[in-house]
Amino acid sequence: MPRVEIYSTPWCPYCIAAKRLLQKKGVSFEDVDVSRASELRQEMMRRANGRHTVPQIFINGRHVGGSDDLHALERAGKLDALLAG
Repeated sequence: MPRVEIYSTPWCPYCIAAKRLLQKKGVSFEDVDVSRASELRQEMMRRANGRHTVPQIFINGRHVGGSDDLHALERAGKLDALLAG
């Protein structure tokens, strides 16, 4: 099973959409709530090359971007390969 990390906030509709897609695919993920932890947001920004919006998604340590990027990978038929490992 791949290691999937999502930096998110509870009220973000893009975060919710990304999590729903992963849940639909049966993928478990680590949800890192950055809404009240500035150190976690800083960590996210460092790992995501300065991107500061949520969600920021990582699969096996590789930054794949945000919700739009995750859904684009799915539409292109590339997400399953990333999730396979």
